[in-house]
Amino acid sequence: MKFISLLAVSVLLTCSVAVKAQEQVKIPAGISTAIKAGNASELTKYMNSTVELLLLDKEDFYKKNVAETILRDFFNEYRTKDFIIRHQGARNDAQYAIGNLETEKGNFRVYFLLKKVGAELLIHQIRIEPDNAK
Repeated sequence: MKFISLLAVSVLLTCSVAVKAQEQVKIPAGISTAIKAGNASELTKYMNSTVELLLLDKEDFYKKNVAETILRDFFNEYRTKDFIIRHQGARNDAQYAIGNLETEKGNFRVYFLLKKVGAELLIHQIRIEPDNAK
């Protein structure tokens, strides 16, 4: 009987640790919503003051307001139809997500990297590249 009780406690602890780890890598829903809506100004709310942006022919570190302009131009040219996060995880002090962006002119793979700045989780890198898998 003690063995069964010990086993039950062990299973519960393992499950709670797994749930806690899964909660830890949850990307803020507003990021996904902003990308899905093609809303660069809303996405900017989740950015660090400087962001590494790798977008088609642009690849550099940009101040938040410049990154917003570049993303706005992208979303104006490539009107979004849908965005789905396919994978997210964490490593050390960073969290990341990989998603698929469907636009009227083609599909893209979107990667973003977030790090804690104070109490906030902020985007430090966004990579948007053509999805040639289809």
